This record gives sequence, C-alpha cells and structure tokens, in this order.
Amino acid sequence: MPKQQRIRDPLHDLIQFDVERSQLEGVLWRVLQTRPFQRLRRIKQLGFSDFVYPGATHSRLLHSVGVFHTARRLMRVIEKYLPAKDARVDQALAAALVHDLGHGPFSHAFEKIGERFDLKMANHEAVSDMLIRNGEVSDVLRDMGSGFANDVADMVSGSGTPTIYSAVVSSQFDADRLDYMRRDRLMVGSQHAGIDFEWLVENLEVGEVQHGVDETSLKPVQTFVLGRKAIFAAEAYVLGLFQLYPTVYFHKATRGAEKIYTELLTRTITLIKDGSIEKTGLPKTHPLVKFAQTPDNIDCALSLDDTVIWGGLSLMADSNDKWIGSLAERLRDRKLYKCIDVRAKIAHDKDDGAASSSEADEVCAGVRDEIVKCLDEWSAKSPDEPPRILIDEVERSPYKELTEGAKGPLSQINIRTEGNHLADLSKRSNVVAALKTYKAFRLYHADGDEEARRKVMEIVDAGISKWPA
Repeated sequence: MPKQQRIRDPLHDLIQFDVERSQLEGVLWRVLQTRPFQRLRRIKQLGFSDFVYPGATHSRLLHSVGVFHTARRLMRVIEKYLPAKDARVDQALAAALVHDLGHGPFSHAFEKIGERFDLKMANHEAVSDMLIRNGEVSDVLRDMGSGFANDVADMVSGSGTPTIYSAVVSSQFDADRLDYMRRDRLMVGSQHAGIDFEWLVENLEVGEVQHGVDETSLKPVQTFVLGRKAIFAAEAYVLGLFQLYPTVYFHKATRGAEKIYTELLTRTITLIKDGSIEKTGLPKTHPLVKFAQTPDNIDCALSLDDTVIWGGLSLMADSNDKWIGSLAERLRDRKLYKCIDVRAKIAHDKDDGAASSSEADEVCAGVRDEIVKCLDEWSAKSPDEPPRILIDEVERSPYKELTEGAKGPLSQINIRTEGNHLADLSKRSNVVAALKTYKAFRLYHADGDEEARRKVMEIVDAGISKWPA
C-alpha cells in the first residue's frame, strides 16, 4: 500500500498526504517540516480571542493544513469541468498551504505595530512572499520545477491575471475563508454562524460569467457557480461571517487586548531604538530586541512568535518603565481596560438603526478627533505614562458586491438562477442585499481612571448632542 502521511484534524478529521504517488503532496509534506512552517505552530489563528473563548487556541499551522485540504476539495470540482492538466492546479494547492507563512506574533495585531514604524517584516504578505521565493521553503518547492516557487508566490500575492485557480486561494468563496469560518466557530465553541459546507461543495459548478469595464464587454471568465438549490446555504455562508464579526473577530475584549499589545510593543520598540534596552526589562539577546534593532532582517522576524511575546511579559512587567510595566502586567494577567462602545451609546440615545448611519459616522469621527487632542495634551504633560484612552475603530463588509473597484467576477459568489442564468448572490438574495457593513467604534480607559472615563463621556455626549435635528 502506498505510503500516506496523515494528520488528525478537529475540523476535517483525517487529512492525508499521498507522499509516494503524488510528487506535489510529497513536496508539500516536506514544506510542513521546514522551520518557517513549524513556526506557525506557535502563532495562534485568533490572537487574543482565547481571552474570551478559552478554547480558541488553534494555530495557524493547523489552519494552513486545513486550507490546503479544502483547496483540494475545490480543485476536484474544477477538474470535473476542466479535466485537462493545468500547472496552475499544483501552484494553487501549494499557495493554499503556505499563504500564511509570514504572520508575526498575534498576526494582524502585529501588523498595526509595523504600520507605526513602517516595518516591512511586520507585513505578513511581504514576509510570506520572501519566504516562498527564497530560503528553505523555496528550496523544497523548487523540486516541482525551477520557477514553481515564484509561481506559488505570485498566486499568494494575487499578482498576474486572475483565474479560477487563483480564486481558490483568494476570493469571497476561497479555501481560506471556507476553513477559518468553520474552524474558528468550532474552536470558540459557538453554536451560531454555521455553514452547510458539504451542500455548498456538492452544488458547486464551473461556469462562464460575462463581465465588462466601462460598458466594454470583455471575454467571459470561468469561475465557481453555485447551483440554485444552494442559495440558502450561500446566504448562511455570508450571514455566518457577518455574525462572527461582532461575536469573535471584533469582540470588545479581544480588541481591547490587541490595543494594549500594540501600545506595549510600540513603547518597547521605541525604547530599544533609542538605545534604552535596559528600561524594557528584556535582555539584549531577546528576539524582540534583536528584531527592533535590525527590523529588515528576516531571520529576526522568523524568531518572533506568540510564545516569545508571552515569555517576555513577566520580564517586561518588572520593567522600571511605567508604560511597559503596567501594560505587560495587564496583558499577562488579563486586566483589560474598560470599554465604552460609542455606537452602542448612539443606539441607546437615538435608535438602533442610527448606530450605523452616516450621522453616526460623523459623530464618531468628531469624537475620535477630540479624544486624540486630549491624548496629545496628556502625553505632552506625562510622556512616560501609558495612554489613558485606547481607540478601536473598525469597519468590515461580509460581502462585497461587484462594483468598478472590486476584484472582478472571480471574487464574487455566483448563483445559477431558476432561468439558468448566472447572477451575483447579492442580486438574488434579499438577505445578503440587506446586510450592512459592520462598524464598531470603542474607547477604552483604565479601570480606576475616573478622570479618563469622565472625559470620554463628556466628549461622547457632546458629539451626540450635535446630532442633526
């Protein structure tokens, strides 16, 4: 019997790699053994979500394997309609496995720190690209051909002409989302946001969609199409993501922890860059110190993961810098700032529908500006004190309609109608069409800091009082 490598997965059960009969799967199994891929074992998929859901400790390594497994399912659908061998099949499957290689500690929260310091090695897409094109992973991938690693990197980055194969890696119905929505729901223990995955795949076809730019018709593109019996499953898929935004991905406690983490590492990196390492509480040899000193060194970036940060918290909690000491202790012991949800207050003071209105957007923008002024004044008086107010602002749409600025028809969810026509899901589903963009605007203050709480409430009340009559 041919040798199989097997992984037991809580979502998919058995994931097998046919390492003897499939050259690709043999290569990808070896990619799993590389240092960059094993590092994903120490980066949690949901960052600080286990502060709210203790079971949400699953890693990006397992998610990546799950994405590969899901991509393989989608590829079987494509092969039914497009049986001719295409090199992009292998490229897309490899891309599905390695798409998350570049994530730093606590994933997207680390990228916020990178944006403040303009750190390329904190951008997971840039780091993924480098790791796939050069180094240990690249060396393994090149066994599939000299240009294979670059083709995979192009597929991950989305460069090149979009095809149905790249849609498996990046679209609104891609293997990534089909894995993380189900996996995250399972691991947090939620009973909502479920999707009918098997029914979706069973009703998945490949069809040709007409499209155009500026009233000019372009050549039809081959893309995934869901049969008409899957419209309710497609609705549930989009609705599930909409439900996961407030309950998991943008939960107020999770976001509050991310804000503390961002401020903690911002201060730490600032002191290291200023040559004040001793104030951070970290030894000179700590990976975070080395990264801050040489942020363009990819080996330093690869030395960072969640466990490195967790291991440094107790050292930073003993720092003689009040900013670092207090925030490290808060993160280590889950002593988070208190949250004031501005849009929830607008809903309370006005009505529920007002919370996501354009008037609310205007109020939130004004409140944010006033809070920033206040923070600047406090910072000027006490530059070594940690921020007394943290700002969280986010918007996310669960489904993006096909517009001029969208990625194109390959990113859409297409439905076959009763009349055998193809239509965008938002044109066939009143539920999806009615979904609004999720918006959150929150302000956090330290418990016991009554002055900060009063200031927040004064500014928020003043902002809401300007509501148009």
